[in-house]
Amino acid sequence: MVDYSVWDHIEVLFRWRHQARVERMEQFQKEREDIEKTLADSKRKMTELQKKIKGLETSGTDDAKSELQKLQEEQKRAKKEEKILEKKLDEHRQQEKKMPWNVDTLSKDGFSKSVFNLKSETKEETEEEREQKHKTFVEKYEKQIKHFGMLRRWDDSQKYLSDNPYLVCEETANYLVIWCIDLEVEEKHSLMEQVAHQTIVMQFILELAKSLKVDPRACFRQFFTKIKTADQQYQDAFNDELEAFKERVRGRAKARIEKALKEYEEEERQKRLGPGGLDPVDVYEALPEEMKKCFDSKDIQMLQDVISKMDPTVAKYHMQRCIDSGLWVPDKKLVEGMDKAEDEEPVYEEPKKD
Repeated sequence: MVDYSVWDHIEVLFRWRHQARVERMEQFQKEREDIEKTLADSKRKMTELQKKIKGLETSGTDDAKSELQKLQEEQKRAKKEEKILEKKLDEHRQQEKKMPWNVDTLSKDGFSKSVFNLKSETKEETEEEREQKHKTFVEKYEKQIKHFGMLRRWDDSQKYLSDNPYLVCEETANYLVIWCIDLEVEEKHSLMEQVAHQTIVMQFILELAKSLKVDPRACFRQFFTKIKTADQQYQDAFNDELEAFKERVRGRAKARIEKALKEYEEEERQKRLGPGGLDPVDVYEALPEEMKKCFDSKDIQMLQDVISKMDPTVAKYHMQRCIDSGLWVPDKKLVEGMDKAEDEEPVYEEPKKD
């Protein structure tokens, strides 16, 4: 028989722990942002002090010497404050690495590496050892984890875990979380929702084990007994957590896609950069309309006519940017012409096309 008073306690505890976890994450993120902002302000203050000190060092007046002494004292205090903030930020980052790995901590700044919520052992494992442990587990049991993730019926899930009890662990839950995000990124929404259901099943079992202070493998049958005969309150608790989890997965997937898109755009921009380090797209957009028409029509004579009517300084500025971005390839006469008198008409050469 299942002790339903324990289950009632678990229902309340699970809701509270989830909400508390979310609030801790938000507070933790805010603390980090505050430290980074204060540190940035401190660095700006240090830069300003250095400029002022450099300016006063060349002056020999008594007032300047007095002010210089004050600024040097202030600089010492600022350096001390900056070191304290840097140490505080480093400690904060170390704490982040020790936090549980779940969908609330994934895809956030500072959580780019794999972190696992493992039981404490006599010898604390390093991050590399935890990563290797997870990698080894997944390499050995990935097929079985995915099979569990595709099950739909309570009885099927219970039987499969009974046949494969080693799957009842944090590593399985962590893999399922990542798989959900991958599926959402791939726009396999229905499949994501299926795997999300099994993720919450595993998380409920792990939460129950923590509350009862037993090995998860010793209590997963109790979970299935309860969920199959559950009252509406317990079903609601499960469904609420499932819906909240799916929303978090969608949010993390969206953030991952946006990040990947930005990285791709930056890579493409770097590929476009000309010999002078300028982006031809940006340079073209900044050109006067008359010059844009010349480039659109690839009419060299029209471009020379437009340049001849422009202010020489402005014309030289735009053409140099075109050269630096690779939008225009000049011949030697153009280079010489830009370095000589402004009124000398330059000669242009159209860039070779692939």
